[in-house]
Amino acid sequence: MSAGAASAAVLDHGVWEVVDNSVDDMPGGGSRRRLRSVPAQAGPAPKRAAGHPLSLGRDARARLGGAVRALLNVDGLIDASDAVRLAVLVLASRTPSETGVVEIRTSELGRWIGASLSYMASDVVPGLRRSGVVSVETAEGDYGQDVGLECKVEPLWEAQSVLGHPLKLAKKEYVTLKRLMEAVMGPGWKHRDGRVSPAGLIGARTGRAAATDRLALLLLVLEARETGRVRLCGGSVDTKRGRAAVTLARLMGCTAAAAAGILARLEGRELVFRVRVRTGSGMPNRSRLMVPAVAAAHGRRGTDVVREERTEAPDPVFSERGVAAGRSEPPQADEDPQVSGAPVADGADVADPGVAAALHTDHPSPATPGSSLSLSGCFSGEGRGGSGDLPERVCVREDQAVDGETTAAGTGLPMAEGGPLRGEKPKESPVDERAGQRTTGAGAGGRPKAAGWEKAQQQKQVALPDDLGLQVALGPVSWLWRQLSGWQQDQVEEAARAELAGLEGLLAVPGGAPRLLADRLTDRLAETGGEALIRKPFGWLIGRGLVRRPSCSDRRCDDGTRLDTGGDCENCGNVVHIRRARRAKTAAQIERELPHLGDYERRRVLEERLREQAAIEAEDQVRRREQARAEKARREEARAADQERAERERAAAAAADAVRQALACEDCGQQQAGGLCEACGYRRRTETLTVETGLLAATWAAVLDDPDDIAAVTAGVRASLEADIKHTQREFLGTVQPGELDTDPAGTAAVLAFAALQTVGAALSDYRSSALERLRRTEEAEAEARLAYKTEQGRRWYRHNPTGADAIAAATKAADTARERTAEYLLATRLEQLREQTAALSEQAPAVPWTDRLPGLAARPLHTDVGAVSA
Repeated sequence: MSAGAASAAVLDHGVWEVVDNSVDDMPGGGSRRRLRSVPAQAGPAPKRAAGHPLSLGRDARARLGGAVRALLNVDGLIDASDAVRLAVLVLASRTPSETGVVEIRTSELGRWIGASLSYMASDVVPGLRRSGVVSVETAEGDYGQDVGLECKVEPLWEAQSVLGHPLKLAKKEYVTLKRLMEAVMGPGWKHRDGRVSPAGLIGARTGRAAATDRLALLLLVLEARETGRVRLCGGSVDTKRGRAAVTLARLMGCTAAAAAGILARLEGRELVFRVRVRTGSGMPNRSRLMVPAVAAAHGRRGTDVVREERTEAPDPVFSERGVAAGRSEPPQADEDPQVSGAPVADGADVADPGVAAALHTDHPSPATPGSSLSLSGCFSGEGRGGSGDLPERVCVREDQAVDGETTAAGTGLPMAEGGPLRGEKPKESPVDERAGQRTTGAGAGGRPKAAGWEKAQQQKQVALPDDLGLQVALGPVSWLWRQLSGWQQDQVEEAARAELAGLEGLLAVPGGAPRLLADRLTDRLAETGGEALIRKPFGWLIGRGLVRRPSCSDRRCDDGTRLDTGGDCENCGNVVHIRRARRAKTAAQIERELPHLGDYERRRVLEERLREQAAIEAEDQVRRREQARAEKARREEARAADQERAERERAAAAAADAVRQALACEDCGQQQAGGLCEACGYRRRTETLTVETGLLAATWAAVLDDPDDIAAVTAGVRASLEADIKHTQREFLGTVQPGELDTDPAGTAAVLAFAALQTVGAALSDYRSSALERLRRTEEAEAEARLAYKTEQGRRWYRHNPTGADAIAAATKAADTARERTAEYLLATRLEQLREQTAALSEQAPAVPWTDRLPGLAARPLHTDVGAVSA
């Protein structure tokens, strides 16, 4: 017989023990139950000391775990942040069983969840209010902030009247939950009497994602068994993340990737271990997730908390949930186990779902003709024998020599001769030999290659391009460059060249673009975490590494840094300043319009108005961009129209000039002279200057009201100028060799006319100076000079000494200036008067008939072309 477990029952008349005895040799395996008296214990019962907060029994773990899960699954907490969810659990653990109302400071609640006071005010407390799970009453401080909280977890309090509800906790269960929370995430306290309560396992963890890590560790502690192992989920999971990460993701309600990050952080603090079980053959087996603190609280040490273990599959007589099913009878003694016979670390927990009952299902072993008994039993099943093209057994060549030169026993297949062992590099593959004999044509049985395949599969470059600028620019990503294919390298090289060209246009000093691009790639690698974390080098280089990321509208801005100076972008600072000013202005408007709003409502209205303004700005930007595009198109159209009109005007001017150039000279009749030849043009200008010179002389030498006197003076000046012109022309002709001027009569006439023009121009300047000198001595000029002299001498700074040297010098200078201005005024006035008189006389002069003009025109020499035509 084997005695079963005994349970004690307390009756009204004493203590009795119910014993269940099973008789193995009875037919049908019958059992017998009986009562046995137990002696009563003398004296009072000893008091039991409280155990470790983490050493929860199975019932307490299930009870508290169910309460925590039920509280986290409330509708109001489904979309809440981890900080809000953890705050609800902290409030629930501190809830008095009598009133259900928790009074706690905001800073103290923040210490429990690892959050700062500002984060509590901006996210956690408003999140508690929004959830509807916790009713929150606040006590304001000196500056209107929430310093005290009076909270009541509504689902916890409402469940007290529901029988069997998971949240209906007893007083002792509240105490157990509070001690568990203190052991896991208690922030630590220093009491007034000097005692110090240390922080919990993760109580020192604060900052970003601290609440998430604390909540994850609490859930894992509630799921951990006495050995510290956490039961992993079953079914197919994401092999990239692992079963442990998927288990935590299902507990937390997050993604497997996020759960993997949480586990990594907890492992970094050595709060959890992911243990990989090893088999006797060295092949990796299933992993385990362990919480060492729970194991230590239960007094478990050694093999359960090491990084790797060795275990064997249990005897496949029965199978729990999650354990692979085996055959109904145990394996025979002559079969070799596939897993090594290492001792099991914990016999009570061998049938854990994390460990398979057997790596492979036990298959029947039918006899195979021609097979060797020494080759059977190596694997879960045996391949069938035979010959021809049937597949050979898996165990073929397992018992051959290492050199592979012997022939496998019991086989006559050619593939088994001279082949290498499994895992060794074959010397020459028959498949490769047959493939090498194939042709690319369809008639040879092979697949024809598409055109351009060799170009697409071109050999990639191991080193960077030969261009020195590209070598400097792509130097930080040389390792990524070696991972690219040939086509990808061409694309990256083209993108790098385009970016270098764009950078060169922004720099004042040429040659600095490669260094700038190298610095950009270095910064982007630092943001990513290094080259080893980049899974797609081509996409990272094209989409992130090489592209410029301006933070404002300035083309020289890249991530808030000026490309030309290397300093901070001032325009980005202006943008930030404008946005802050706009936010402050909007907040002031809300405070003025809605003064009775709370902090949360005020922030919500502020964010809504800022979003509206951002949407309006985006629409305005789109509108301005469309206007700029339309304006650009309009300017291009106007520019094209202007260019077309200018082309037409240039063509018309060219045509008019061609017509004008074809005209003969109006004075001498020279052909192709443009209406006036060069010599006649000089003569006309000489005549104009001659008339002007005569008028200059008449301003002081003639009576302005006497036309005859004016005519006599101008005639005398003309005669003098003509004499000077003839003298100049004779001097010029005397310097020229005889016969030299006969080759170009038109040129000779132009030279002589130009000499006459120069002579008259020089005489005009002399006559003007003489006229001004004469007019300075007139009565009008002298009167202005005397008046200016007295005025300057009588100024207040010369009044004390009007006859001093300084006063006399200043007065004399003022008199000369007044005299000069008066002479210029008289000259301009008299010239204007003489021109009007000359014009009136010209209009009154009778027209000269052609009979008088023709003899003069006939006396002019004809041009050579005209003479030839006349002849």
